[in-house]
Amino acid sequence: MSKKKSASNGIVYSTDPNYSYQEEPRQEEPTLPPADQRLRVKLDTKQRAGKTVTVVEGFTGMDADLEKLGKELKTKCGTGGSVKDGSSSYRAITAIRCSNG
Repeated sequence: MSKKKSASNGIVYSTDPNYSYQEEPRQEEPTLPPADQRLRVKLDTKQRAGKTVTVVEGFTGMDADLEKLGKELKTKCGTGGSVKDGSSSYRAITAIRCSNG
């Protein structure tokens, strides 16, 4: 099961009949140029049944640009992957081969 934060910020029930949850507006940061990005690449096996994946973290910018980066990495490395919670996960062996080649 995933542990996603709910939109209600933990509020399950309210006895106040006039209560309505006000969601905070989310502001996206502008995407930094590639030279200014501080991306971290690490191998991870947590919660993946012992399988090793390469995780790319630290992207600063808009969600659309992160999706574009994830798609480009998958195409260049010839591997699967996904963008979740602001980081990109890819299969380890192919991503390592791609970065060394």
